[in-house]
Amino acid sequence: MIWPARPTALEGRIVRLEPIEEAHRERLQAASREPETWTWFDRRIAGERAGFDAWFDARLAASRAGGELCFVTHRLVSGDPVGSSSYLNVRPEHDGLEIGWTWLHPAAWRTGANLEAKLLMLEHAFDELGCMRVEFKTDARNERSRSALAALPATFEGIFRKHMLMPVVGVRDSAYFSIVDDDWPRVKENLFARLAEALGRA
Repeated sequence: MIWPARPTALEGRIVRLEPIEEAHRERLQAASREPETWTWFDRRIAGERAGFDAWFDARLAASRAGGELCFVTHRLVSGDPVGSSSYLNVRPEHDGLEIGWTWLHPAAWRTGANLEAKLLMLEHAFDELGCMRVEFKTDARNERSRSALAALPATFEGIFRKHMLMPVVGVRDSAYFSIVDDDWPRVKENLFARLAEALGRA
């Protein structure tokens, strides 16, 4: 597995994922203000400027240090930022990483933006970085996220009970999912088919 990853923009037909930079801060903060975005995350990010800045500073610092790689998600047509997603919990010695800290403004839900962003990040992880395993976790109560992961399809691996303490949200059980290299051709084919359908509806 190749890590640290070279910061590279990933571009599709709906979204462009750009490695996080200081220049993204203000426009991304404007996109983060909808409380519904953060129901299962740290709700202070939408409600307090300091909450957003703490999140942004952590993602920027970790990306610059090579511990993770955060992408800012932009609508391709307008160039407007609508969210973010990261490679994190990277384990180069075991050819694995997690895709997480994924959020989108609700206006970008059900537009194909999340679907294409996942495809771009999975393609890069398996085909360029050489991953053997990509994992995901979400709040066990977050049925929308769990359904989206199952539809990739990622394999549900179980619940980590009392796994995390989330600000405001409280004690969280985490549902874990994974895609391994053996699964990737089937997942890739499914994602391309679903994306073609989404583009056909646009």
